[in-house]
Amino acid sequence: MDKTRSTLLMRFVDISLKNKLLMSLYVVAIGFLLSTLLLLMVGKSPMVMYNAIFQNITGYDLTRHRFNARYIGNWLMLSMPLVLTGLSLNFAFRSGFFNIGAEGQFIMGLTFAQYFAFVLPPMMGLTAILAVLLGGVAGAMWGGIVGFFRGKYQVSEVVLTIMFNYIAFFFSRWFSQNFLPDANSYRAANFPQEALLTNSWLQSITNNSQLNNGIFIALIALLVYHLVMEKTVHGFSLRASGFNPMAAKFSGIAPVRSAFIAMAGAGAFAGLAGGIVYLGSFTFGRVIQGQDGYGFTGIAVGLVSGGSAIGTLLSGLFFGLLNAASPLMQSRGIPREITSMISAFVVILIALEFGIKKRMQSWLIGEQVKRAQSTSEHKDKEGA
Repeated sequence: MDKTRSTLLMRFVDISLKNKLLMSLYVVAIGFLLSTLLLLMVGKSPMVMYNAIFQNITGYDLTRHRFNARYIGNWLMLSMPLVLTGLSLNFAFRSGFFNIGAEGQFIMGLTFAQYFAFVLPPMMGLTAILAVLLGGVAGAMWGGIVGFFRGKYQVSEVVLTIMFNYIAFFFSRWFSQNFLPDANSYRAANFPQEALLTNSWLQSITNNSQLNNGIFIALIALLVYHLVMEKTVHGFSLRASGFNPMAAKFSGIAPVRSAFIAMAGAGAFAGLAGGIVYLGSFTFGRVIQGQDGYGFTGIAVGLVSGGSAIGTLLSGLFFGLLNAASPLMQSRGIPREITSMISAFVVILIALEFGIKKRMQSWLIGEQVKRAQSTSEHKDKEGA
């Protein structure tokens, strides 16, 4: 390799190592590349997949040359809960904890958001917001319990949150069937109109999509996350605990309080996600039949995002896009499971990111040492 190419490659590697978001973009690109090869191997056209994705992003159907903003609205609607569950992962992760329990916190959020949607006084514009916020509080309390046990007794938060996911699921079924009006084994009464997150203006500009006021809640949550983690003393304390727990402890940061706040904050974001899904997409109370998977997908969203608010937004939009595009792909002959495979490729590559980075750093250091030795030898020859 000549010197110019080697220099460009070194600069490329150096920039990539310093930018987490750039590494995530590489991972997503490789995920699409692998999926493209997979489609070619089974005799399907990758262009159908890319057309479906393009249609959801722009609303424009390249095959029929028609524009329909509904695709854009539904894409955004599907992305917002994933953004929130991604924040849930990131809030805990940057504080030194791995929150596998976003699914359970999501369930607690939807359960109590539904309950308060029925019991709060009907106030147009307020009931829905209050119900979602109270759902967030329920998610925070559910996560906070795990944080307390983690901080006080050093119990693994991974094991606890996995178990709490199951408890939340069965608790939600019991609670919904006993406390929601006219509930049976799969649904309850219709929500009051004041308790719905529907927004007629958003629906009108997106051709009657399901886009609702949940998008504003998600955007505010992103702003709050950014301000708390990057601009406040509490955020610094949480990040310090995550970076070096022992140093943080000797600096006066209480481990129990730190663990409680980290997991409660994570639970709050997941709880909000549960609220906006159930009060934004359904007109009646639901008794859940299984785990919806928003919390588990949020883990992938958080891992790809690099931890920043803007990264979480982009990552949530990406995974929401895959969800939104899968029915369209299926209608055109591409198995909808291909989107799950793209997600899986991305998550696997993210899991390998540490090892890849280590090899890139080793190669970069080796090249820099060679350059330094070469320069030194050249100077010695000139001096002789």
